[in-house]
Amino acid sequence: MVTARPDPELAAILGGDEAAFEELFKRYHGPLLRLATSYLGDRESAEDAVQETWLTCLKSIDRFQGRSSFKTWLFGILVNVARSRRRQRSRLLPFASLFGRDDSDSRRPAVDPDRFQADGRWTSAPDSWTDVPEDKLLGRETQAMVLVAIQALPAKQREVILLRDVAGWSAEETRTFLSISDANQRVRLHRARAAVRAALEEYLK
Repeated sequence: MVTARPDPELAAILGGDEAAFEELFKRYHGPLLRLATSYLGDRESAEDAVQETWLTCLKSIDRFQGRSSFKTWLFGILVNVARSRRRQRSRLLPFASLFGRDDSDSRRPAVDPDRFQADGRWTSAPDSWTDVPEDKLLGRETQAMVLVAIQALPAKQREVILLRDVAGWSAEETRTFLSISDANQRVRLHRARAAVRAALEEYLK
């Protein structure tokens, strides 16, 4: 179980200090918005989800018992809000349709597992990345492509990659929040990263 560190600002909030809440807002609002945008796919929906998250936080913060870190608790609220909003919306595109693949092709493995090391890194970089300028790799179009690929993942894989790679959670925080084993967490993350890498390779061809 994750052990929370003492947080003077959180203690002040529990005591009704508005200035302390403003500090926590400044600390976490940006990361919350990034995760919500990655989860929901558009800024407007993300902003609504983050607003609902903060309102829920304020209403229930007196029930926070420190069983996890405050960050994990707060981001957990956001994930639950985003889950609900995705279910209401249900407008995901099939993954194969993003790249013009037919149904048979979409059932193939996203990318050869031998191309990755045990920790999920490339054994060798994709050929199509060799001569690609860094500014293109980091450009808005590429970021949007990655976001679309993440959006199209199966829900279980999508949640793991969002929590690990977007929210920056540890493996322990992720598996505890999702109530899955460490092995399950690793497998889902590996498959999610492989699918996103495959999508990016296709985009950069």
